[in-house]
Amino acid sequence: MQHDKPLMKLIHVLLAIWVVFGSEVFAQENNRPSGKPLDGAAKKLAYIVSDARIPFWQIMTRGIKNSAKELGYEVEIYSAENNAKRELENTVKAITDKVSGIIVSPTNSSACVTLLKLAKKAGIPVVISDVGTDAGDYISYISSDNLDGAYNVGRILADKMIELGWQAGRVGVIAIPQKRENGQARTTGFMKAMDEAGIKGAGIKQQVDFSYQETYRYSQEFIEKHLDLRAIWLQGSDRYQGAIDAIADAGKKDDILLITFDAEPAFLELIPQGVIVGAAMQQPFLMGEEAARTLHAHLEGEKVALVKQLPVLAISSANIAEKLMIIRRNVLGIKTE
Repeated sequence: MQHDKPLMKLIHVLLAIWVVFGSEVFAQENNRPSGKPLDGAAKKLAYIVSDARIPFWQIMTRGIKNSAKELGYEVEIYSAENNAKRELENTVKAITDKVSGIIVSPTNSSACVTLLKLAKKAGIPVVISDVGTDAGDYISYISSDNLDGAYNVGRILADKMIELGWQAGRVGVIAIPQKRENGQARTTGFMKAMDEAGIKGAGIKQQVDFSYQETYRYSQEFIEKHLDLRAIWLQGSDRYQGAIDAIADAGKKDDILLITFDAEPAFLELIPQGVIVGAAMQQPFLMGEEAARTLHAHLEGEKVALVKQLPVLAISSANIAEKLMIIRRNVLGIKTE
């Protein structure tokens, strides 16, 4: 992330505040373990999330709350709405609330570095859930195997293009920001599958505001520029309709395939129908549960793994029926009894 001057000024101000304020407040509690609440104090966790309006993060939030409730914690949600400045302000709010621990899904890997510095100064342990960080101290990083998941969904697409005799066509990629560690892994894994199949790319367009309009426009630009376009890979899922509509409006429903990373409830019908060829489905509900459990284990003095990588499900019409129960709970957060 290229910090503008106002953002850098805000960072310096926040750090200066915690050099003084942080040491004063937490010196009063220096007899307790890092992040451990005082006797009788409420057990509270903070979830600092890049944008709680996005369904993926909503599902992860439910997973965090599910485990936190079982373990006796309250959870406060701080959404940055994809704004790095707000994310820093939210971090300070969480720290001043004296939470026992923080779970963070940052706006990007570079912004996470400053969040970790602030939390470390305050003596509050942090678990990262998805996205990752460029540097800094944290208790554990709960991630998905983005590289393997993207590779496997790339193979699903390649097999379908070969089946249709379209392997000479190109694939356009609408990507999440490539400054994110997970974004880089997704691109690397997917392009490996394309290279192995001898399928050429049509370029990469990085999402900025993650809107329907942006997804529609990027899809439209790929279609207009590359007459041999045969597929679009959307590295997210929540704006899939923008890609579907752009393909339909161009009269290309029978000529261009769509495949995604992650999933939406509608995919339970769209994949069997062939509207979407397949999806690499992370398990955000499970990730959220694991993040809360890991933070609790640390607070209880247990040793936890620095990195926990969960599998990504490569789903197509061939296996969606057998994976349905796992998809409903771990992917979509639809709890079943």
